[in-house]
Amino acid sequence: QVRLVESGGGLVQPGGSLRLSCAASGFTFSITDMSWYRQAPGKERELVATITAFGRNTNYADSVKGRFTISRDNAKNTLYLQMNSLKPEDTGVYFCNAPTSLRLRNYWGQGTQVTVSS
Repeated sequence: QVRLVESGGGLVQPGGSLRLSCAASGFTFSITDMSWYRQAPGKERELVATITAFGRNTNYADSVKGRFTISRDNAKNTLYLQMNSLKPEDTGVYFCNAPTSLRLRNYWGQGTQVTVSS
């Protein structure tokens, strides 16, 4: 059973930081490229960051470059997103998933809410 459980979200002030976690199970996480996505209310889900299986390559949306860092711990089957210098426009529900696996894209967790507001 594929499970993706996001956590770590919360309410933070602009300029603050959060570290999101994604606990994965039910598939071979260590050989699977992973991504973080986010969805603002009334908006389409957008790709935020991607990391390849061994963490050698990362890609970020232009809006988060220099502020967010995606990482992973394959021994723990966990994906992370360190978010610094948060802005109100970063507000949304954050999800993790595999960007290239057609099978895994059928499974989405509940996401974790990130709200950036003063």
